[in-house]
Amino acid sequence: MDPAVIQSVSQDDDFRAVVDALCLASDRFMAGRPGHRGKQVLPSREAISAIVDDLRAVLFPGHFGGSDVAPAALRYVVGARLDQARHALREQVRRGLSYTCDHDGAADDDCHACEQQAALVTGKVVAQLPRIRALLDTDVQAAYDGDPAAKFVDETLFCYPGVTAITAYRIAHELYVLSVPLIPRIIAELAHSATGIDIHPGAEIGEGFFIDHGTGVVIGETCSIGRNVRLYQSVTLGARGFPSGADGHPLKGLPRHPVVEDDVVIYAGATILGRITIGRGATIGGNVWLTRSVPPETRLTQAQVRDDPSPEKPPAAEPG
Repeated sequence: MDPAVIQSVSQDDDFRAVVDALCLASDRFMAGRPGHRGKQVLPSREAISAIVDDLRAVLFPGHFGGSDVAPAALRYVVGARLDQARHALREQVRRGLSYTCDHDGAADDDCHACEQQAALVTGKVVAQLPRIRALLDTDVQAAYDGDPAAKFVDETLFCYPGVTAITAYRIAHELYVLSVPLIPRIIAELAHSATGIDIHPGAEIGEGFFIDHGTGVVIGETCSIGRNVRLYQSVTLGARGFPSGADGHPLKGLPRHPVVEDDVVIYAGATILGRITIGRGATIGGNVWLTRSVPPETRLTQAQVRDDPSPEKPPAAEPG
């Protein structure tokens, strides 16, 4: 036999072996997971990314989704884009719900309960869009008011990664509170990839929220953030530890992240860990490592924390 033919057959055998191994690995990975029924259709990151783009264009028509919207056509443009987003979101929510539904033996696409719940959830999210827009207006204004480099309010909306991240968060949070699996985290991670800002959709964030510069910011699942809070780059609002259950796995859903009250400013590089409270009007300096609560109207610097490292004592601080 021609050596070239022998080599080709051998390469085909190797290729098939790789395909078989990858398929087997996929089956093993999915075995025993919620929703694994052999034909599970998972949510699509690409479809969810397009939905977020559509919703952002609905929330801020003329800024996103085309800037040439004539006033006379605004109602039609918003309605058409929202209708597109609504139908696409309903399908992705259905897929997310199907992931944790046993279907009572029904096929994935035939679960009437998932269809009904997806329609209900989608309707609730759409109904909340005017409220989300009102919140985002305060976030955009906070970005403009909080940055002397901003020349126009529109500049913050077009250009600031913090505004992009908080827009995605406010959409994802609505789905999170409605207990939709997977979709909120996908939205959050798409924004994280685009901006470098990691906001868990479970966090509670009040109006007028501004992240300046943004890269490296982390906000954990059980954070509670009040009104008119400002963060700078590389701030972490994280957990100090992860209590484990009898099986040795971390317990889920316990409050473990900071509470940040109204009118707080946290400067670049600060790391704030655990279920502690940063009191109203406090200012936390750059690069502070903090694991204890701070009284209202406190100004806390890295030097003060370094000079008083004991976690049992209140931090040395100056009045605001």
